[in-house]
Amino acid sequence: MITVEATLTIPLFFLAGVMLIYSLEVQATRISVKMGADTAAKKAAERIYLAPVLLPSKVESDIVGAIGQRRLSQSMIAGKSGGIDCHKSRVWPGSGIIEIVVEYKIQPPVRIFGIPLISQTERVRIKGWNGYQQGSYIEKQGYVYITETGTVYHKSYQCTHLKLAIRAGNVSDVADLRNEYQGKYYPCEKCKAKSASGMIYYTASGDRYHASLGCSGLKRNIRAVKLSEVGGRGACSRCGR
Repeated sequence: MITVEATLTIPLFFLAGVMLIYSLEVQATRISVKMGADTAAKKAAERIYLAPVLLPSKVESDIVGAIGQRRLSQSMIAGKSGGIDCHKSRVWPGSGIIEIVVEYKIQPPVRIFGIPLISQTERVRIKGWNGYQQGSYIEKQGYVYITETGTVYHKSYQCTHLKLAIRAGNVSDVADLRNEYQGKYYPCEKCKAKSASGMIYYTASGDRYHASLGCSGLKRNIRAVKLSEVGGRGACSRCGR
């Protein structure tokens, strides 16, 4: 009797474990795609100033770049990077509102019993950004830009140190990740990322990975101040020359 019960219970326990892992991976995939859509929306908001059109293929490329080919190749998205579809994205006439619509399908871990692909849709709305011009009035008046936790000042609001494109990944992939300078990522001391498990967050220009999206290391509260008010901050190595 015990053998029969074990024979029936173990497969059910195994199936429950697989479904739990699957649900967690689905959630992680949705977070990755949503963050990729956020990055693509910000880039589209900048480009809209030059041309009031939205190219779905460019949006898809930006999303794939933000998530990363490696992450997508290991994801449960059907078609991997080719499964990202943004053809319904558009710009609302007159308002300048950009709506990024990302459609994709998630495949179950095991295709049994005719289980269909799960359709997912992520939406992001953002106002087209056209309030900044290179060499703006505020910069001509001798103002620079600083952040609350930063140790340098910036001459340009467009400095990549101020524009964080946050990416998501798995902590098991950290050793293989490289930033845009081919440097490695190290755990953030603020959010204790060293003990992170599962999803982590990082930026292309940074050298730290984070355990939480709420970490202050991923936030930029930017202020414009006079150069005489920067305190002991030095000039940014990218835009301060």
